[in-house]
Amino acid sequence: MIKNKKQFPASVFIVLILILVNAVALKDGFTGSGKSYWVLAFSLPLLLLAIINIQQKKHAILRNFPLIGYLRYFFESIRPEIRQYFIESDLDGKPFNRRQRSIVYQRAKNEKQTVAFGMQADPNAQGFEWVAHSVYPIQLKEGELRVWIGNHLCQQPYHSSIYNIGAMSYGALSKTAITALNEGAKLGNFAHNTGEGGISEYHLKGGDLIWQIGTGYFGCRNEEGRFDPLSFRKNALRPQVKMIELKLSQGAKPGHGGILPALKNTPEIAAIRQVKAGTTIHSPANHAEFDTPEGLIQFLQLLRELSDGKPVGFKICIGDRQEFIDICHAIKSSGCIPDFISVDGGEGGTGAAPLEFTDHLGMPLYEALGFVKQTLEEFQLATHIKVLAAGKIITGFDILKALSLGASACYSARGMMFALGCIQALICDSGKCPVGVATQNPALYKGLDPTDKGVRVFNYHLNTIKATKEMMEACGFSDVQKIHTSKFFRRIDQQTIRSFEEIYFKKIKGYKKQKDFQSQLN
Repeated sequence: MIKNKKQFPASVFIVLILILVNAVALKDGFTGSGKSYWVLAFSLPLLLLAIINIQQKKHAILRNFPLIGYLRYFFESIRPEIRQYFIESDLDGKPFNRRQRSIVYQRAKNEKQTVAFGMQADPNAQGFEWVAHSVYPIQLKEGELRVWIGNHLCQQPYHSSIYNIGAMSYGALSKTAITALNEGAKLGNFAHNTGEGGISEYHLKGGDLIWQIGTGYFGCRNEEGRFDPLSFRKNALRPQVKMIELKLSQGAKPGHGGILPALKNTPEIAAIRQVKAGTTIHSPANHAEFDTPEGLIQFLQLLRELSDGKPVGFKICIGDRQEFIDICHAIKSSGCIPDFISVDGGEGGTGAAPLEFTDHLGMPLYEALGFVKQTLEEFQLATHIKVLAAGKIITGFDILKALSLGASACYSARGMMFALGCIQALICDSGKCPVGVATQNPALYKGLDPTDKGVRVFNYHLNTIKATKEMMEACGFSDVQKIHTSKFFRRIDQQTIRSFEEIYFKKIKGYKKQKDFQSQLN
């Protein structure tokens, strides 16, 4: 038998080499001119570091390779930047590719927004989408594309832009970022969703607000964390607050409460949220004020009354479809009809969420929109309830797709972050956002100038609405209500093309019971 030769450990070899180098340097230092002491200044600390790493048991790489092992951690730390700047093509990159990010930057800066030499996408690839243009383009009237939100039960309907700032809380975002977003909303006359973190002074720069209330009831809670009607009414009656949105779930982490890392929970933010500063805040997964569809509708009606009739609605990421059908049944039975429903797709973003929730929970946006539209029509609620869509909507084509599937207006959160200067560093929950958007570090957020970035948010919205209008004209859509799924197509495979009408909608003849309706949808 051949015996295995014992291998000499690299760590021991490195230590012996360093001991030899230090010994030679010491000898030369005593017998020579003393210049070898400069060698000791570098070699001796390296020897001590190598010995420490060999003795520690936490990192196997450093124990086996006490010095060069650090190269692994260095290259790992800059891996996202290397990939983004040197390896990715314009169509690679997640969750947004370079082409998507670039169009936002260009529109925000009011720079050239055209592309040269033709499409980079492969029109023969599975999943490629397009919309049918008309040989007879039309000319739409000047002005923004807007929609009224508020049914016959609403006393203060809101004339909303079809494209608004999605939910991002102060705490997740910096004070300068929130200020810039609100100032941009004011300049462009569109709405700014506060996120569930409450209303701060930085939300009150003149832009219209959609006040979002989550399970933590931040801004309208008592000492026990339960809903407080008086606190709610105080904020709801602010003239800047145009609509009230109750968050049931969000796409990036459905069934999981929001997370505010302790690093971002400053005394100022804690005061706004009425929580303890310097602690990680986990919003509950569920609401304490209701646990049934009927309870949800009653609570929404309470919010409507306390806000003196402002539009009220709820935000949901579709999971169990039967639960949404049950909610529609409760609406129909009670006669208390919400003014809007915000549908968040499973591809939605967040600053912090468990990987499994982000990647594997929640219905994708366009499937959800098709289901919600179909269900509301079946319950004869579609004319009373507007649908708002959220989930990777950053271009005019994205907006048109959502409108075709039943949305009346759209949200964008990450698109607006790109307009602020976000570089998709993917470290939103670390407090180290390099451009000052998602951080509470003054050294970082002071680099974001709200006045300049507010104009960029305004520009991005203006130019995206313009692009949407131009696409509508090219396709012959005279009104947002006439954008139809039959004009949108997707390549299923090399031989199969289907319209959105075929993909997302199924014919439902009617229902007798909720279970019958569910079986037809399946």
